[in-house]
Amino acid sequence: MSAAGHEAPASAEALAGRVVLVVGAHGGLGEAVSMACVRAGATPVLLGRKVPRLNRLHDRLQAAGGAPVLYPMDLEGASPDDYAELAARIDAAFGRLDGVLHAAAHFSGLTPLEHTDPAAFARALHVNLTARWWLTQACLPLLRRATDSAVVFAVDDRARSAGAYWGGYGLAQAGLEALVRMLHAELARSPVRVSGLQPPPMRTALRARAHVEEDDRVARDPGDVAAACITLLAPEGATHRGRIWSPASSPPA
Repeated sequence: MSAAGHEAPASAEALAGRVVLVVGAHGGLGEAVSMACVRAGATPVLLGRKVPRLNRLHDRLQAAGGAPVLYPMDLEGASPDDYAELAARIDAAFGRLDGVLHAAAHFSGLTPLEHTDPAAFARALHVNLTARWWLTQACLPLLRRATDSAVVFAVDDRARSAGAYWGGYGLAQAGLEALVRMLHAELARSPVRVSGLQPPPMRTALRARAHVEEDDRVARDPGDVAAACITLLAPEGATHRGRIWSPASSPPA
């Protein structure tokens, strides 16, 4: 079953009335979480760089009874001013922001560091780490105004991504773990909860660039992970505040 069609077992009230920014909304995990947000009562702001895929997702969410908002943006080329404008537009449209889910990622394939193009190395670090922080920083004033809000970073498995050939992407994952803990320490007394989600292997385009097996029996449907994302975005996610959470995955059907 596709990510868009998988029904995450989230309560219809888990995110009632909340506005959630889904970064990388048209990716495998982003699509699943966007649909889960609608089912949990949230209004998702869909951020991504591929406009046709955003439009198709928008239509599916509307058909499911949601009221999503599109925000096309390419994280590679966006500046801090662009993120400030994004936050201002969300404020003008809704007057609030209750959650940010960082599901966007850039990975061009396994390559020895010695032979990695310098521009590709810088791009991987920027999209997977720097851009995530710039966007979060711009949204923090809005998130602080909420009674309870959450920033959730999808983080790859350190045991895998810290190995040989993962390059700038792997280094960015290590940086994300440090960012979660550092930002949590700085915001621990604020309404903003910071956490990381380390999902199980998922059937996504990113994984396909590193795993070429025709039948990848280890990988799960991204829809299986959507409920964990809703948990972290909802008030019950307070139990995972400041942590990198690795939710258990169900066996393949």
